[in-house]
Amino acid sequence: MTKLQIKKSIKFSISIAVITFVLAAIFSVISSSILSGVMWVIGLFIVFIIVLMGVIFDMLGVAATAADEVPFHAMAAERVSGSKEAILIVRNADRFASFCNDVIGDISGVISGTASAIVVLQLANGFGHGEGSTVQIAVSVVMTSLVAALTVGGKALGKFYGIHSSTKIIFFVGKVIAFIQNKFNIKILTKN
Repeated sequence: MTKLQIKKSIKFSISIAVITFVLAAIFSVISSSILSGVMWVIGLFIVFIIVLMGVIFDMLGVAATAADEVPFHAMAAERVSGSKEAILIVRNADRFASFCNDVIGDISGVISGTASAIVVLQLANGFGHGEGSTVQIAVSVVMTSLVAALTVGGKALGKFYGIHSSTKIIFFVGKVIAFIQNKFNIKILTKN
């Protein structure tokens, strides 16, 4: 590795750490405030949405590292929307995967754990049992196990799909990014 590559890697690592800090704080505040005012059933649904978000982003990161950019060149030659974005994703697969897997995926894991703890407390209080009760401990064990099983099982399935359907997945993501960039004039991907 050259000194320039090392500097770029360190700069990217620091920026991704800062982005993770900010996003984790935002997601934590939002999920905690939403969960504190809802019934436990809705809270449980929100926890599953957070887990699903982590699974999907993990799959996107795997797909980016597994995809080959050759099919997208033919699409780009025909000016197919999303193909240029797909090429950028594949060329920057390490950064894209780091963002999807590590930033969004790991934040989802932490937030789902915190959110499930809030749901457990709501559920235990709903049964008339306070903090530290046998019911609360039992519900906590079941909830933690369920969230862990859905996260790990979902990510395993997502990895399989990400590896075996990487071209379709990355092309879809490229089309979504192209739509957002064109419709809302928000720059998500740059050539640098």
